[in-house]
Amino acid sequence: MNHVLVVDDEAEIRETLESILRDEGYQVTTSATATEALELIHDVNYDVVLLDIWLPDRDGLETLGEIRRIEQHNAPEVVIISGHGTIESAVRATKLGAYDFLEKPLSLERTLIVIKNAMQARQMREDNAEFVRQLAARNNVTGQSVAMKALRQQIGLMAPTNGRVLIFGESGTGKELIGRAMHAASLRKERPFVELNCAAIPEDYIESELFGYRHGAVPGGPPEKRGTFERADGGTLFLDEVGDMSLKTQAKVLRTLDEQRFLPVGATHPVHVDVRVIAATNKDLEEEIVRGNFREDLFYRLNVIPFFVPPLRDRKEDIPLLVKEFLEEFGQQYGRPHVEISTDALTTLRQYHWPGNVRELRNLVERVLILNPKVQRIEKKHLPMLVYRGPKLTESGRISTRGEEFSSLVEAREAYERDFILKKLDEFHGNVSRAAEGLGLERSHLYRKMKALGVSIKE
Repeated sequence: MNHVLVVDDEAEIRETLESILRDEGYQVTTSATATEALELIHDVNYDVVLLDIWLPDRDGLETLGEIRRIEQHNAPEVVIISGHGTIESAVRATKLGAYDFLEKPLSLERTLIVIKNAMQARQMREDNAEFVRQLAARNNVTGQSVAMKALRQQIGLMAPTNGRVLIFGESGTGKELIGRAMHAASLRKERPFVELNCAAIPEDYIESELFGYRHGAVPGGPPEKRGTFERADGGTLFLDEVGDMSLKTQAKVLRTLDEQRFLPVGATHPVHVDVRVIAATNKDLEEEIVRGNFREDLFYRLNVIPFFVPPLRDRKEDIPLLVKEFLEEFGQQYGRPHVEISTDALTTLRQYHWPGNVRELRNLVERVLILNPKVQRIEKKHLPMLVYRGPKLTESGRISTRGEEFSSLVEAREAYERDFILKKLDEFHGNVSRAAEGLGLERSHLYRKMKALGVSIKE
């Protein structure tokens, strides 16, 4: 319930406002002095304060200044009320941070509208603060491995510059996250961060996506469209999968980088921009240059500051931190904020080779939470079979083949049979009779096999 604090030395006004606001569904507290009001505001989280400008112990505008100096995350909106209102006092109140100014005698209709709007303004301010907090959290580069510590240090050094950045790394390693972190730590952080996936846009449309077009240039389309270069003016343009861009488009991007201006499709006058370009690719661009698929001059324009994001298999020690981060993220999203993961499950995750990198790990955590809605502790048995029965990473970080784990043909055959039986039991949700039917065995024969191989129903 929204909470309003009424501060006025006239008892009749306090009582009237309290009665009206309670009828409207608000929780109301009243105070006759500024001193008491400030004590209440320090102790209680109010949404709106109706503050009289004339109080017996302190001037209302002085009190307003005190309220605005309170370091409170959810500070209340303040509406000044006065029976001796002047333009000068209203302007001063606004400069001090008042939401609005009401004159006595108060109009009931206007008072209720102002309070409602003040409530909405406070909620918007709170939502925006939460959005900024979440955005900052998403821009965090998680990991305590040597590679990630070095990457964070590199971001800290290079972000405040205007140097172009080229980020190398496999798909799913978090190249966009690095780009966003660079922007968030740069001098352009208050300006837009605009992203374009060059591999996702057909060749016929990528030029209009990059540079936009003017009236009538694209039949059937909007009359005018601002391209990503124009929308990113003053900020950062993130070109993802830049290695998939055609040579024709590369030439136009190169010219735009050199001149910081371009000609939208159908336009007669160029558009001047100030854009920092951060590009990313999962390809070896030097090899693509040799093959004739990428312009060498564009490569050197983009590769002013090279970054390399290591694959997840090369930084296994970061997996527990990443899992914790994803559990918190999806736990809040699905209303399960206290889900934990067992040491055994984490060990299994660290042994998997993660061909999809961090993106695959994030998707896996979300999947496990969705498929196990009542579980508060994730165990090894809750993980997908692919993770704990697929190829493993050796101590040196090399992906082992299945045969390397066994010393004899008998041992390998038994391991295969055990995995296959477990797969069928998973498929039929632990129903032994149906699993036996799926395996083409008698139920009693399957039980004997399970006993011999050490397979339990719980597993």
